[in-house]
Parts: sequence; structure tokens; C-alpha cells
Amino acid sequence: MPTKVSLSDSGRFNPQHVASIADQTSKFEERLNPLGRILEIEGYHVWCCSPIYGPDGRVHVFYSRWKNEYKFSGWVSACEVAHAVADSPEGPYQDLGVVLKGRGGDAWDSWAIHNPTIQKVGDCYALFYMGSDGSSLDIEQSDLPSLSDEAYEKYYTALVYKKRIGLALADSLDGPWERVGNEPILNVGKSGEWDDAVVSNPSLLQHPNGEYWLYYKGWDWDTGRRFNGNRKYGLAIAKDIAGSYIKQSVNPIVDFSNIGERVQCEDAYTWYENGTEFPFKMILRDMGFFNHEYGLFLESSDGLEWGNPQVAFKDAPSYFDESLPGLERQGRFERPQLLIDSEGKPTHLFCAYQGGKFGTCSGVVLQIS
Repeated sequence: MPTKVSLSDSGRFNPQHVASIADQTSKFEERLNPLGRILEIEGYHVWCCSPIYGPDGRVHVFYSRWKNEYKFSGWVSACEVAHAVADSPEGPYQDLGVVLKGRGGDAWDSWAIHNPTIQKVGDCYALFYMGSDGSSLDIEQSDLPSLSDEAYEKYYTALVYKKRIGLALADSLDGPWERVGNEPILNVGKSGEWDDAVVSNPSLLQHPNGEYWLYYKGWDWDTGRRFNGNRKYGLAIAKDIAGSYIKQSVNPIVDFSNIGERVQCEDAYTWYENGTEFPFKMILRDMGFFNHEYGLFLESSDGLEWGNPQVAFKDAPSYFDESLPGLERQGRFERPQLLIDSEGKPTHLFCAYQGGKFGTCSGVVLQIS
């Protein structure tokens, strides 16, 4: 069992050094070469593009989408996960349809399925996701588009605080996908714990010791009530891909709150890269360490104690020459995911990005040279 190691207490991390490393760029960032947008779909918002090489040698992407009528906030109220395939990472992609959607009724994931992240595990495929439940609300899902932004706000907030983590398994990338159980694979913590309000943004790392390490974002009700939460990262470990996943006493392992109450992070992707000094790698979206437009790159020798963040990627206009469309969260990448080759090396960075030819959002791909 790991002993307690916290990023905020780590000898490798010193918040007093934040200013001095603000211009520090990682080798990861220096290798990025933009290729273009993917999955621009008329009538839909597209987010969360998680890629994987299939046995056919093609690139399969599992992505979030929701109808434009639900506006951008539909990610938590009406999102589904679809599957697309291409001969190369930059596309063009053939859409193969929906693989997971809200299961309805009073299920914990009744309304929205979001944050897909795909990996091959042994002879099967594991698709982790975030779900939300609107069954207890005093409104039907189909009535949400008719609301004003002001009227919708309370429902949006309620759905955000229903976010939990689930898992579906399949023998083939073409499915069928079967959810693991009728409850979340990972639920919120007990009252007063650091993750007692929300858990989401799952990231699986297959540890060389055979364990399944699930990194996840969480926040508590205390900061949630005061300013919608300080997002931190924890770790849950299982002996079997289907669980059970045991939260570790070291949690949270990525915690920037000692720098400032609202300094935080989200959207982690983790992987193990053999043959390097620090084989455990993590990229995240920055939320105040450098700014709110960059990504963070962290490394670790054990997956528990993480070093000083470097810049994983810069703001989106640093790579793509597009006119910003005037959207609320424009100019930054979110939900970074990696395409990993057969040797365990990342070859391409996939992100979500606002804008595009339909003025909504889509995926983007950057090659890692």
C-alpha cells in the first residue's frame, strides 16, 4: 500500500518556485506539430476525443457529442459517446454511431455520458466515462432547450454535482459495450472528504505490476459551495479492470490549493513510458498554475509523487491560426488525450477546441514528432 505522498508537500514541488518556472516549456510541448481539426459535425457539439489504434491498423476515436439545441452546457445534460474511424490520425473520419448514451430511468447515468477514455486491456477494451443523473429534477430532459440561460442555471449546477465515474467493456472496438454493474465504478467520498461532492475525468494507467491505477478529478462541498470547487486529483487502484477500485490514503495526490485557494487543474491523461527516468507521465489542463489557457506536464518515478509542472501545450492560437469566434471558453484546448503506439510511446495529441466551421466545438489533432 502506498504511503502518503502529496504534491503540495513533496520535496520535488515548491510553490515558491512557480514564478521562476512560469516560462518553462517541456520537451513534450516542443515536439507538437498541429495537423488540424477533426469531427466537425453539423448540428452537434463535439468534445472528449479519445483515440486508439485498432487491430485493423486504423485510428478509432471515441468522442462526446450533443445536439446544438442544448447549447454548450449540454455536455452534462444530454451528451452521448460515439465512435469514429480513420486511416490516419488527422482523418477524415467515418462516424460509426453511438456506443453509449444515458440509460434513462433513475440510473446514476440516466441523462448524460461524457469524458470517454479508451484503452485496450488484455483481450478486451475498457471505456471509462463520466455519467450524470437528472431523474430527480423537476423537469424533463427534452424541455431544457426551451429554458433561458438564467432558468437553466439551477439544473446545470444540479447535474454537475451528480457526476460520477463508470466503465463499459467490450471484446471489440465495434462493441457491443456492456456497463460494469448498475452503480458507478467510482463514487464520491464520505462527507467531509476532499472528493465528497464530485468525481469525474477518469484516466486509467495500467501499472507494470499488473494493477489498474485510476486517476480521477474530485472536489469537495466546502469549496464547491463557495466557488464551484477546487479541482484536485486522486488515485484508486484495482486488481481487476472491473474493480473494485480502492481510493488511496495518499489522496489527493495532485493538489495546488496551497498555492492559492482557486489554483487547480482538470482533464488529466496519464501513461507509463518505459525506459525513461520518470516513467509515469501526466498531462492536464491548467486552471491557474501558469494560467487558464495552457496544459501542464508532470512526471513521476512512482505515480504518487509528482514533480514540478512544466508547460505541456500552450494556448490554442499558438498552433492554429483561426479567428476566435467570441465563445466563452475560446482559445484553449481541453480534454487532452493521447494516441499511443505499440511500443507505448505517444504519437499524437487529441484535444477539444471551441470554434470551427460551425462555430461550436470539435476535436483537434497535433502530431508529437
